[in-house]
Amino acid sequence: MRVLITGGKGMLGTELGRVFLSSGEVWAAGRDELDITDAGSVHLAFDSFRPDVVIHSAAWTDVDGCEGDSRRAFLVNRDAAAHVAREAEGTGAYLVAISTDFVFDGEKRTQYIESDPTSPVSVYGLSKLEGEQSVLEECPRASIVRTAWVYGAAGKGDFVRAIRKAGAVAEGPLLVVDDQVGAPTWSSDLAAALRSLVESRGRGVYHVTNGGEVSRYELARRILDLSGLESVAVEPVSSTESNRPAKRPAYSVLGSERWGDLGLEPLRHWDLALKAFLAQEGDGHV
Repeated sequence: MRVLITGGKGMLGTELGRVFLSSGEVWAAGRDELDITDAGSVHLAFDSFRPDVVIHSAAWTDVDGCEGDSRRAFLVNRDAAAHVAREAEGTGAYLVAISTDFVFDGEKRTQYIESDPTSPVSVYGLSKLEGEQSVLEECPRASIVRTAWVYGAAGKGDFVRAIRKAGAVAEGPLLVVDDQVGAPTWSSDLAAALRSLVESRGRGVYHVTNGGEVSRYELARRILDLSGLESVAVEPVSSTESNRPAKRPAYSVLGSERWGDLGLEPLRHWDLALKAFLAQEGDGHV
């Protein structure tokens, strides 16, 4: 099996490269190797590598950055996804495209399932939703996997790493929003789930996250405690007080009505995954 991973040098792409390594030939393509915003470059990549499976994990995930530069957001998150999907359809490759909980508005207070109506509240969310639509228009056989709050070993600016870094040098309380609730997802668990999806050849939209739910504030407290930084104070603030350029959904916990139909097991609870991640990092106090 020949597997092409776009965004192959990113946090999820790095894990995917590891997970699929035993499956055959893997090309985890970074931005310097494959410009997904250039249709010609994407065509050449498919023509030369001839993948059987494509995991499209490349995206611009800077939510506030997208709010300030909508042109780039739609170029990367919508148009590039269409380029990849068009080539996958033309070559018969099985395609999985990664999307986000930010396609929902956060007004619901129970888990969002795949059939719930979408209504993004940010440029990032809208660009990813239109990316989903472009993928399914160009490649109806594709799968869309929505996930949330991803962190991992190859991360740079993810929430877990940011809180640990801030906590290590904090001279006062960390200010963290307490009115955003979601499901933190370890990239290692997500990558393993994506391999299972590829093996099952599911199609359509799936929600895949670690289980349970937690607020950003509660998650920050848990990260610090598990990292031996119990003495660092965390002060809750509202999203309004945080004054970020882009609006975030207040509640974006994802549930699935379709994952089990493939005979696949749900991912473990977020707290178990977080403990495993910090233990793997080697410098926590789990």
